[in-house]
Amino acid sequence: MALRNIKNLVPLLDRVLVQRLKPEAKTASGIFLPESTLKDINQATVLAVGPGAIDRTGNKIPMSVTSGDKVLIPQFGGSAVKVGEDEYTLFRDSEILAKINE
Repeated sequence: MALRNIKNLVPLLDRVLVQRLKPEAKTASGIFLPESTLKDINQATVLAVGPGAIDRTGNKIPMSVTSGDKVLIPQFGGSAVKVGEDEYTLFRDSEILAKINE
């Protein structure tokens, strides 16, 4: 149900809706890590992208990311959005640090 609700959320102008990737709680060898050692990860998946900002002359500035991209985001900042149990964050396109190519 939360996924359906989040699809109804459309960012405006140059804003980008992302969901942070959750850090792995278990290593590749199967050892569980305590929560105190898990750090906030600065990677996120882009869920929705606004249409883009408009400059002073009226031209639309294209967005640098699209839905489905993996990106690096700042550790702090953005606007938190909570839908059900899930947390999302809205950033401006210019606040996205990098796009991760896989």
